[in-house]
Amino acid sequence: MSGETLGGTPEAGNPASKDPADWVTGDEPITGAQRSYLDTLAREAGEELPADLTKAEASEHIERLQAKTGRGDS
Repeated sequence: MSGETLGGTPEAGNPASKDPADWVTGDEPITGAQRSYLDTLAREAGEELPADLTKAEASEHIERLQAKTGRGDS
């Protein structure tokens, strides 16, 4: 085992915890998984979002809507 883990608290300098605005692929179109989850979150929050989001934009909306709906709580 390498001692690496997934989840937990993001560490400073950990590339997996980058701000979505800094992602190399952040300007690519939203993924199918993001679209599906974001659709669920938006419905629960009573919001409508444009369907032509980028990966980074989708990630930001997901974080915001998780907080709004309580789905992001552990």
